[in-house]
This record gives sequence, structure tokens and C-alpha cells, in this order.
Amino acid sequence: MPVHPTAIVDPGARLDPAAEIGPFCVIGPEVEIGARTRLMANIYVEGPTTIGEDNIFFPYCSVGVASQDLKYKGERAFTHIGSRNRIREFVTIHRGTEGGGSITSIGDDCLLMTYAHVAHDCRIGDHVILGNSVGLAGHVTVEDWADISPFSGVHQFCRIGRHSFIGPYSVIKQDVMPYSLTSYQPEVNVYGANSIGLGRRGIDKASIEALQTALRLLTRAGLNTSQAVDRIRAEVPPCPEVETLLEFIATSERGVVKG
Repeated sequence: MPVHPTAIVDPGARLDPAAEIGPFCVIGPEVEIGARTRLMANIYVEGPTTIGEDNIFFPYCSVGVASQDLKYKGERAFTHIGSRNRIREFVTIHRGTEGGGSITSIGDDCLLMTYAHVAHDCRIGDHVILGNSVGLAGHVTVEDWADISPFSGVHQFCRIGRHSFIGPYSVIKQDVMPYSLTSYQPEVNVYGANSIGLGRRGIDKASIEALQTALRLLTRAGLNTSQAVDRIRAEVPPCPEVETLLEFIATSERGVVKG
């Protein structure tokens, strides 16, 4: 196992023989690190934390440390990070709290850019991108393939729908609809479907057009949400993506961003 002589690894940590621990890293007890995961240098990891395979952590990350939530009183809580993630410089990832299920989790194939912050009890799916200095408050859910641009902030308990794109400097206070393009110009608005991202991921043209129509009815037709949903069900050709959008809206507790 390539562990730099300046690294401090607690005897209670479990490291795969193919993991790599660079200079001045500190690995606490109850930390598990999978094969070929690399901690470059000056990285602090507290347990209980599990990290999968083939991740790379750039210098000065902090992973698994206690929540900033003032209600946190040291109860046992966890951090889980999947495989093939890239965690860039100065990213902070806090473990869960009793009030939020006691776990913070990140899926597979994500990119967290410099200074991104993942607070307690956040649930991040697969293939998610958090831009530079994105801040997720506690209990935020980010679904698969969502992309949040730099310097954006997400309020507690919000959900970011799958395949959505959020533009830079956005302040998100409600749920962001899946497949949508949402940005701050000069206030948070929805600008149709994330058509470029959806096309890159193999979503067919007919489904993208159906999503565009559905999102126009939700945001540009002068209808309330219930009226828009009724129009969508009556007028928009059914497809799995539109059904996912409608299910997301039906289960939203904070309401959705419409602009």
C-alpha cells in the first residue's frame, strides 16, 4: 500500500492495498477506502466514512467531519462516497445528523469542483457536477446527472431534479424540476428544458420536445401548477421523462422553481 511516510493513518482505518495516501494526509478511525482511490496530499478524513474505488481527492479536502448544524450533539453519523468521483481542492463534505437520517452520501462518477460544500444529510446521486463554490445546505437531494454551476447556493431540504442544469450565481429556495434549465437573470427563472445536456446523454428528440412543451405550460402559460399539470396530461405526448417530471412535481414539499 503506497502510504507516504508523512501521512497519519489510524490503526482502526481499513485501506485497500491498492489505495494511495499522499503526503500529510490524516485518516481517522472507522475510515474505509477502496482500491485505487488516491488522496493526493493534505487531506483530512474522519470516520465513520466509507469511500469506494478509483476516486481521486485533490489537496486540502475535508471529508466526514462533524456537521455545522447547531443541533448536532456528537451523535454517531456516517459519510458514504461511491466510486470514480473527483473531489477537487478545498471541498468540504460533512457527515450526517440524527435529524436527517444520520448519513451524507455521494454516488458514483461525480465531479465536485474547488470549494464546493456538501452539508449534513445531503444525498447526491450519480454523475452530478457541483461547480466551484457551490454550497448545499443540509438535507439537500441532488438527483442523477444534475449540474449546478459555480457560486450557486441551495436552501435546506430542496431537491434538484435529475438531468437539470442550474446557471451560475443562482439562489435556489424551492425544488428544481428535472430536465429543466434554471438560471438567475436577474432572478431565478426556468428557461425550458436542458436540451443540450439531454441530447448529449442520448435522450431522443421527441422526448426533449415533449419536455419543452411541458415546461412552457408550467412556466409561460399563465397557469397555476395544477392547471398546467392537467394541460400537460391532456396535450403533451406521454414519455418516461414527462412522467418523471410530473411525479417530481406531485411529491414536492417546497414547491418547484417556475419563475
